[in-house]
Amino acid sequence: MSAGPAEVIEETLKAAEISYERPRPGAFLAKLPGQHKLATMTWLIVGDQALHVEAFFCRQPDENHEEFYRWLLTKNGSMYGVSFTLDPVGDVYLVGRIPLPAVTPEEIDRLLGCVLTYSDENFDRALEIGFASSIRREWEWRLKRGESTANLQAFARFAQPAD
Repeated sequence: MSAGPAEVIEETLKAAEISYERPRPGAFLAKLPGQHKLATMTWLIVGDQALHVEAFFCRQPDENHEEFYRWLLTKNGSMYGVSFTLDPVGDVYLVGRIPLPAVTPEEIDRLLGCVLTYSDENFDRALEIGFASSIRREWEWRLKRGESTANLQAFARFAQPAD
């Protein structure tokens, strides 16, 4: 007898040594560690006919809304398994569905790799487009208080005050 989708997901997460919780039957919350975005929390939820994949990417932008959303839409055309979408308040998620017969260790690994890649590789640019003013204010505030700007270094080219 072959393993069901939930068992395949759990075995795959364990084999990949991915930290996860299982808050209810058929639902997994995996923590995908990144370099730009520290972690991408990703839901894998087994439904009646499909596996739902969902990961929070970032909150709604503070500024440059049209450029921000246009940039996300241009990304969607080249993505596999998931795409950027918005919730009712404008926060951004990566969301996808695959049919249950497609739930294999290879496909779960591929989907999680895509979620991590799209989240991590696009995070800094998303913040630059949608949150540049906030990042500049944060940089200035930290400098005035003598606090570290180490985790803001990815934004130094536009946030660091000129000497």
